[in-house]
Amino acid sequence: MKKIIPILIVVFPLFIFSQSKKITLSEAIEIAHKKSPDYKTNLNRNQSNYWRFRNYKARFLPELTLEATLPEYRNSVRRITNDAGQDVFVNQNQLLIEGGLSISQSVPYTGGTLSINTNLERVELFGLNDNIGYSIIPFSVNYFQNSILYNPFKWDKRIEPLIYEESKRDFVENMEQISVNTSRRYFGLLKAQMQLEIAKINLSNQDTLYQIAKGRFKMGKIAENELLQMELALLNSKNNVTTNTVEFKRTSQNLARYLELGTEDLELDVPKDLPLFEVEIDKAINEAQANRKAVIEFRRKRLEAEKELAFQKGNNRLKLGIRANFGISQNGDDFNNLFNNFNKQQNISVSVGIPIFDWGVSKSKRKMAEANLDLTNNNINQDKQEFEQEIYLHVLNWSNQRDFLFTSEKAKEVATKRYDISKKRYILGKITITDLNIALQERDKAILQYLNSLEKFWRDYYILRQLTLYDFINDKKIEVDDILYD
Repeated sequence: MKKIIPILIVVFPLFIFSQSKKITLSEAIEIAHKKSPDYKTNLNRNQSNYWRFRNYKARFLPELTLEATLPEYRNSVRRITNDAGQDVFVNQNQLLIEGGLSISQSVPYTGGTLSINTNLERVELFGLNDNIGYSIIPFSVNYFQNSILYNPFKWDKRIEPLIYEESKRDFVENMEQISVNTSRRYFGLLKAQMQLEIAKINLSNQDTLYQIAKGRFKMGKIAENELLQMELALLNSKNNVTTNTVEFKRTSQNLARYLELGTEDLELDVPKDLPLFEVEIDKAINEAQANRKAVIEFRRKRLEAEKELAFQKGNNRLKLGIRANFGISQNGDDFNNLFNNFNKQQNISVSVGIPIFDWGVSKSKRKMAEANLDLTNNNINQDKQEFEQEIYLHVLNWSNQRDFLFTSEKAKEVATKRYDISKKRYILGKITITDLNIALQERDKAILQYLNSLEKFWRDYYILRQLTLYDFINDKKIEVDDILYD
């Protein structure tokens, strides 16, 4: 008993580890939606778009900023201009400490920026006449607008929400694309798994038939040519087993790594048939227009082209800007007296720029923006037609996939039954080896065609979901739970 226990301790974990992991198509897709590399990429892209939208929203909120110099010491010779307009060199030995607080707010209705500032400075001079000076600005109201004729905030308020909505729909579409990618890998392994099983069965059958052929050859019932043909078929079956084993390993790794599974020894089930449901073309197109990112993308591209045209019109013909300031200030040697008898400070400036002769640069930029807008509209109209045509053709194709699958499954059953009968008849000596090989080839071809039809059936189902973002089985829109980011 003492000898058996250590053996069990070593063998039992190996036995558990060697057990194949059973997995269905729906389970594989569920895992891929949480662990696959495509999901992680999709999540990172969605995070980037989320924080871009947060950045856009934050630009319209007040911004409080503190700036300070603590301290700045300077001991150097500098060139300054005196009251007589002469440049002289003076030695500066001073210590500067200053701090300022400002709050700014974007004004979306005008396109400018409004800010309120306060500032305090202390300058200490060293040398023969030590001196300390103070300067204070209790408040200063400033307004700046680069261009009166072009308001970027107005366009951002129309475009940025579309970009964010487009990104959310893109996330859902990519999740459905993950389903398509997973089904492709799943059926790649499933076909390799079934073809390997068929190759092993064929090898066993060919070995049995070859042994029978050798007995017949010794009895003089068949010619040597037929025996050699049986031997060649046996060798080809061995090669097929080797080839399919390699393909099985490759597809196992492909699926296991995509799903980040701990084992490559997978056992797949043939997916069950989908419930019967009809897909109306009009409903599919309407759901796609309501759910897909493409519709938002069309609007966004048109607005971006219109924004560029508005920018060129607002800045190339006439540049008109404004800057205004109003506040109070005081300075002196005594800090306690800084808050008495404030000095007013106010200014306003309007800048104007008019291109008189620029060799047609302004006009060419405006014409380029107009041409780009026309091109964008034409491309959008063409993309809309292709968008609807893709859905139309896929719905028509999907309507026939179940019939194709049923026909190929029936053909597989007929070809398999024919081969079984042909094998029995060959053993009885009623048909030639050529007839048996033809039956074998037709059976293998029918099985492969059935597997391809099964794969196409499920892949087209998930593509239909991706094209419409609609679950026709449960009759509801496909949605993904909101993801919260810290």
